[in-house]
Amino acid sequence: MSENATPSMSKAEFIALIAMMFATIAFSIDAMLPALPEIGEELSPSDINRAQLILTSFVLGMGVGTFFTGPLSDAFGRKPVIYAGATLYIISSTVAWFASSLELVLISRVLMGIGAAGPRVVALAIVRDLYSGREMARLMSIAMMIFTLVPAFAPMLGAGIIALAGWRGIFAAFVLFAIIVVSWMGLRLPEPLAKENRRPFRLPLLLASVGEMFAHPTVRLSICVQTLCMGMLFTTLTMVQPIYDVIFDRAESFPFWFGFIALVSGSASLLNAALVVRVGMRRMVTWSLAAQIFFSGSMLVLENMTLSLNMAFALFVFWQTTIFFIAGTTLGNLNAMAMEPMGHIAGMAASVIGAIATVLAAVIAAPIGLLFDGSLLPVTLGVLTMSCAGLLLMLHMAKVEARLPAE
Repeated sequence: MSENATPSMSKAEFIALIAMMFATIAFSIDAMLPALPEIGEELSPSDINRAQLILTSFVLGMGVGTFFTGPLSDAFGRKPVIYAGATLYIISSTVAWFASSLELVLISRVLMGIGAAGPRVVALAIVRDLYSGREMARLMSIAMMIFTLVPAFAPMLGAGIIALAGWRGIFAAFVLFAIIVVSWMGLRLPEPLAKENRRPFRLPLLLASVGEMFAHPTVRLSICVQTLCMGMLFTTLTMVQPIYDVIFDRAESFPFWFGFIALVSGSASLLNAALVVRVGMRRMVTWSLAAQIFFSGSMLVLENMTLSLNMAFALFVFWQTTIFFIAGTTLGNLNAMAMEPMGHIAGMAASVIGAIATVLAAVIAAPIGLLFDGSLLPVTLGVLTMSCAGLLLMLHMAKVEARLPAE
């Protein structure tokens, strides 16, 4: 552990703090899901479906912020970047709290995403600053285990806030959450990155890193497939609440179903950890995408058959679970595959990979979400198409990597 870390902060407290920083993203996205119908009715009554953009706008901002927060924290220190991000997040949440138009809420959500990128990226750097080796891996695993619980309970928390204070109360909760996290960090955690270890921020180096990464075939293909896998996840997230509400008339029980599915899907990381050492990252991703093609293709066929509402709902819940589950067996592996050849610029590469994949996934998901027409066709066809494209890219990657040693 670094000498910069305060002895008064135990490992348990440190893990809890890092988990709270990670949770900013999941809380900011998933707590909004139950609010979409009310926001659409109040701010966009002529096209309620536009309320879905509240999710993808945040993801878009998060992706843009991810591009810069890592390098900025290397230059100016970890805590100043988190303070700046938290300030932007709090101000933007306050604006959205009082917004009278959907457009203003969407602008605020983009800025919230940029601000939330600070805790998301810099928290990883803080763990790397203070711990190393197996101890770092152990602490990260525990923090991520706590983090996986947030999507399970965030919609229920959001529904509870709506019942007490309306949908605007969720933005007040975001403000309170950010204040708690940043105050906790400010009072209990000294700056982890010493001044002598900081590196100046240079935009040309960032652009050069992007060029180097996309020149490497494995990195380039991994980013493309990661974009598609994130696109499947974001597309499902943007459309899942309207599907439960409009198609299956289960808006009231939606938070509980979502929580159950999130908990079940969280076991994907355990399965991946058990299998990836034996079969390899590329095969895990390839097999996962092939499985999703089967599930999505089956769903596309079954939704056109005459089924009872309860049977159709059960099939959809199962299919939704497969999408969330497969995200756990693909995203981490794809990120590791893209990072592996970039060890000499690991910090910069992590920011660039996360930013590019997140922004492009949001760009893909947003228009698909707006196609919701009261049926499952847009989401199933969208996920099936992205799965097929991802599988083709992974098969192409296998051929490319087979040629690399000869080159």
